[in-house]
Amino acid sequence: MRKGMLEYCILLLLRAEASYANDIIEKLKEAQLLVVEGTIYPLLTRLKNEGLLAYNWIESPRGAPRKYYTLTPKGSEWLVGLNAAWSELSNTVARLKDLKVTIPENENINL
Repeated sequence: MRKGMLEYCILLLLRAEASYANDIIEKLKEAQLLVVEGTIYPLLTRLKNEGLLAYNWIESPRGAPRKYYTLTPKGSEWLVGLNAAWSELSNTVARLKDLKVTIPENENINL
């Protein structure tokens, strides 16, 4: 579940602007989703291989050129589907959280 959420969060970040891996990690940390480099790089590569992301090398003012990732048209379409799935899941969880549990009087149940 966390892996799917991480993919979704990365796509959400990249819909707004192209970013390189360290920027993505920092933005995820700001959102209180802690991710390490060893997790993010293979995931970015997989998303690129699936055609959801593309990248361009951009010169850095400090050091080597950086690989900036962007959403592809396929990635944008995929994100639309993820948004719909997330809304459905979020609504379902909200309904379940709001359920009132009633315990029959004659039953002794420890919650």
